[in-house]
Amino acid sequence: MHAETRNVARMPVWIRQNLGRDVHFPITARAVHGHRLHTVCEEARCPNRGECWSRGTATFMLLGDTCTRACAFCSVKTGRPAPADVEEPRRVAQACIDLQLDFVVLTSVNRDDLDDGGAGAFAASLRALRTRRGDIGVEFLTPDFRGVQLAAAALFAATLHDLPAAARRDLIWGHNVETVPRLYRTARKGARYQRSLDLLHLAARQPGVEAKSALMLGLGETRAEVLATLADLRAVGVSRLALGQYLRPGVDSLPVAEYLPPQVFADYELEARAMGFTWVKAGPLVRSSYHADEVQRHG
Repeated sequence: MHAETRNVARMPVWIRQNLGRDVHFPITARAVHGHRLHTVCEEARCPNRGECWSRGTATFMLLGDTCTRACAFCSVKTGRPAPADVEEPRRVAQACIDLQLDFVVLTSVNRDDLDDGGAGAFAASLRALRTRRGDIGVEFLTPDFRGVQLAAAALFAATLHDLPAAARRDLIWGHNVETVPRLYRTARKGARYQRSLDLLHLAARQPGVEAKSALMLGLGETRAEVLATLADLRAVGVSRLALGQYLRPGVDSLPVAEYLPPQVFADYELEARAMGFTWVKAGPLVRSSYHADEVQRHG
């Protein structure tokens, strides 16, 4: 029997959200709000906002706060988005300068209404960042670019090629498969598992690009399904992996089927490293951009 039948409601003792308000928290808040930017930290009600903002880090969400899809696990609002803001990349770059960031994660809502799926906003933000700070580390956490995957990959490659030589640094291209294939119809409206794998394969083939993905656990998946999904990710070239506990962001979202204890995440991390993933974060409160700037050395 799958865990999805349990629909547990009470959080276990090991779920401890960091609500800290360190000295850097208001500085981060001013940089985000002062430049009229959105963050996945706020829109997706991330449990790590207190910790990350207190460290002076944030995950900027491009292209507004309204998504064209309605994934059942997500709290970001769905509807008709506003037109893309051409000044947003400049404001993102300035916020990163104000925060003196060495590494930034850029994500976005799904923008199926745009001809390029929003790829142009990522490319413009990369250009704005790297022309001002050629040494800043950048991770893209993109949608699946339904129907325009090849064009998006070509645009990112061209953008890197056109930058000054000192700014042509490695890029992490992340796209989250989120869950196992069996649960896509329930959890990921408008998404397709194979489409996500196809995008990650494209990302991994780009020169100087590392591909990254993440899964939420506790939606009713089995251990065998998780391991099979990890094998699929390795097969298309994904080298970076994040595994975290699904936490229900609101009453209209999918219920939690199971809270996995920390040891289960530790076991999955060992399995992932044995498969060849070179960067792994696994734990109940891990999210795809959690400590994304961390350098891991193993071996």
